[in-house]
Amino acid sequence: MLQDYHVHALAHGEYQYTYDWLKKFLITARERQITELGFAEHDEFISQIDTTVLKRLQEEFPNIKFRLGLEVDYIPGREDYIRQLSRSCDFDYIIGSVHFIDGWGFDHPDFRYLFEERDIDQVYRRYFELVHMAVKSGLFDIIGHLDLIKIWGHRPRWHNVMFYVEPLLNSIKAAGMLIEINSAGLRKPVGEIYPQQEIIDLIASKQIAVTLGSDAHHPRQVGEGLQEVQGVLINAGFTRIASLQQRQVKMQSLNHRPEGER
Repeated sequence: MLQDYHVHALAHGEYQYTYDWLKKFLITARERQITELGFAEHDEFISQIDTTVLKRLQEEFPNIKFRLGLEVDYIPGREDYIRQLSRSCDFDYIIGSVHFIDGWGFDHPDFRYLFEERDIDQVYRRYFELVHMAVKSGLFDIIGHLDLIKIWGHRPRWHNVMFYVEPLLNSIKAAGMLIEINSAGLRKPVGEIYPQQEIIDLIASKQIAVTLGSDAHHPRQVGEGLQEVQGVLINAGFTRIASLQQRQVKMQSLNHRPEGER
């Protein structure tokens, strides 16, 4: 029994938001025992979201709780635009993510080579600086794939990643925000969950609440790797995860028995 809050039915614009297409995601979710499913399109495709499709599917899949989210790229200067986006629909949550470092789409395969031309420590410093800015903006409910910068396997040389992460976690805790534990890294060159085990352990010790996500861009990826994520969280000491509805948080046990408000 699992939650998957990071599903992109439209992927990067390759697909259409139709009943038949979204139903494929639900079939996989049911097979993988996902009991709470959140569609969270990339913000550039917000105009294609059709909530009537979700309502029809909810009637057909009553045992899966639907959530409507949005994943938004945090880029400095877009704050007013992001506020407008978040008010444009009745979202259950907004995921804030950093995919661009000063115009560089670092996680795109076409621009991977630029890592070899840059100081990796400066890349890490700037990435986590941007994530920190996203937290301080107060615009988001969840920080997505917190250490995405490791996607191709590059690691900082002079500072352990915790040098950048610990002050960030303190800000997330102070802001009352959530952190996504994302399984997509398992199918990327880095081959590990976002964020890494050491960070998950620190999140647990600071008692910061988390959500789960597969970052699925295709029906076959729904829930992929989340059984492993669940085990990692339990081993780290987590007993509960966060559930969101209309941007309000409730906590539930990892086997999905409601345990009241956070």
